[in-house]
Amino acid sequence: MIIRRKVGLERLTTNNEIAGFKFATVGVIYAVLLAFAVIVVWERFSDAEGAVLQEAGASATLYRLSAGSDPDATSTRAALSNYLKLAVEQDWPRMADENGSDQVTKALDALYASAIKMSTNGQRHPAVLAEMFKQLDTLTQARRTRLQLAMGIVPGMLWAVLFSGAVLTVGFTFFFGTENLAAQVMMTGILSTIVFMGLLVIISIDHPFSGPVHIDSDPLEKVLLDFGR
Repeated sequence: MIIRRKVGLERLTTNNEIAGFKFATVGVIYAVLLAFAVIVVWERFSDAEGAVLQEAGASATLYRLSAGSDPDATSTRAALSNYLKLAVEQDWPRMADENGSDQVTKALDALYASAIKMSTNGQRHPAVLAEMFKQLDTLTQARRTRLQLAMGIVPGMLWAVLFSGAVLTVGFTFFFGTENLAAQVMMTGILSTIVFMGLLVIISIDHPFSGPVHIDSDPLEKVLLDFGR
């Protein structure tokens, strides 16, 4: 509306034919860029969710493989339960701030120490021990994945491109002019809303462990509940 007052309808309508072709190109380029960002962020969000489920599954398997009444087995299960408890209580709040808990790392070290000690007493079959350490490695990798993804998925450069592209794409509509000003304002508003919704999706899931759409610790809590049973 400000541009209409400053420039005038007559001068704007002379741009309609040429600007229409160029706007189609601009719109397609930005749409592809926005769709690419949404797909990448969603895939990484799914990776974070899968890492949590993988961590829970490896913990449950490790708990069953370390069954037994000997002190080393009991110590390993206790170390595993302590690790999961601290992960729920400390890792999740810290991941919301893009960090991890040092106490959880120490608990993981203690779990490794207990598993190594159990492997030296000679009461476990080598195949069982190999599978135990395989699950322990899976648990460690899954935690490292969720800690890394908690720091954010979209790099700063891509954010700059996305927001600049949004401003330029919407701003391009100011070069058009129609006699029905209300219809033109409505069309520009609809375009702005669609662009905003795409950016909102990216913002909402950029940090998988914080924000309105986030991954909670339910899988680990359910495993702890199974341990109690």
